[in-house]
Amino acid sequence: MEMIVATTNGVPVLSQIAYLMGLIMDGIFRVLDSMFGIQNIGLCIIIFTLIMYLLMTPLQIKQQKFSKLSAVMQPELQAIQNKYKNKKDQVSMQKMQEETTAVYTKYGVSPTGSCLQLAITFPILMALWQVIYKIPGYVGSVKAVFTNLVGQIVSVNGYTDIIQSFADEHKITRARLIIEDGVASSDSVIDVLYALSPGQWEEFAEISQFSKFSDTIASTSHQLSRMQNFLGLNIADQPWTIFKSAIAAGSVLLVIAAVLIPLLAWFTQWMNYKLMPQANMGDNEENAMMNSMKTMNNFMPIMSAFFCITFPVGLGIYWISGAVFRSLQQLAINHHMSKIDMNDLIEENMKKAEKKREKNGLPPQKITNQAHQNVRSISASSAKEENTKKLEKAYENAQNARPGSLAAKANMVRDFDARNKKKK
Repeated sequence: MEMIVATTNGVPVLSQIAYLMGLIMDGIFRVLDSMFGIQNIGLCIIIFTLIMYLLMTPLQIKQQKFSKLSAVMQPELQAIQNKYKNKKDQVSMQKMQEETTAVYTKYGVSPTGSCLQLAITFPILMALWQVIYKIPGYVGSVKAVFTNLVGQIVSVNGYTDIIQSFADEHKITRARLIIEDGVASSDSVIDVLYALSPGQWEEFAEISQFSKFSDTIASTSHQLSRMQNFLGLNIADQPWTIFKSAIAAGSVLLVIAAVLIPLLAWFTQWMNYKLMPQANMGDNEENAMMNSMKTMNNFMPIMSAFFCITFPVGLGIYWISGAVFRSLQQLAINHHMSKIDMNDLIEENMKKAEKKREKNGLPPQKITNQAHQNVRSISASSAKEENTKKLEKAYENAQNARPGSLAAKANMVRDFDARNKKKK
């Protein structure tokens, strides 16, 4: 298959990932067409999104394991932070780093574990977005629909200015003409044509310069309309445009369908966030960070709903189906994680960490033992600080104890011990 360049993303790595995803998307389209006689881009988007999220399940499980271990490690990491809270000298900072590393070593994880997962999943999700956003650039079966029409358009003198004026007049902003040496490339013309709504196709057919092949325009529009139809909605249309047309036509069903797209985009993404395990952070700084993340997670579904009003229905289908699949995926992962014993998980991670150290020529067992010694020291220090705080709290409560009560007697014993220490 010829790789399409003009209508695809050109960012290194991202473009290669998107190209591979495009092959999968095109394969889905061809299978549905050959086996079931179905040519439907909306259905392809749903199946494609499902397959991609299934392929990313191992990464999601790995991320969840890291999060679960992070929750267990958090008290120990906080104890280290509290221990060196007001110590800014180089020696203290170095010791803090060593003790923090010891905790991560104890549990067999890397401090950059979550960053690594994000570094892998982020370009995949970005590439997934590109494929959905620029379907003709990645799905050769869809691009082929435009081949005959575009060949006739580019044979018209001044076609670039004609299409550019049409795009500007109808405010077609999600696709743009790529102009080189004063003429638009064929692939970018396809981008603009794919972005047209059914009503805009009718107006496009009325352009006088293209009247000689108006039949080709009509047949292409009809074929594309069948591909883009999903539950009565054209995936190239915007919910806001559909809503206004439905109101004018008095179609209650279309009004409901147009409203459901942004509402479902909000609800499914909000539900997906609620199913995610919520970390329990301790100190004020981390609480502030978690509150910011919580606000963002509550805000993003609302933004998705807002964008879905003015974005094509196809992108709304992608967002909704993606959120539904992530929610189902999260339920399965939560069930899987509930069966995992933390001790087994730690032991598994330790074995992996030791194998990595062996490859580097290091004595893994010695390093592991040292890590456990450091962690025991940290835990003992943390326990001592916790006991001191409890005693101070108990003494404070004893100050206001009722005369003759057990607390008052304990207070008398404490004062007696303090006086004897001073005499010594």
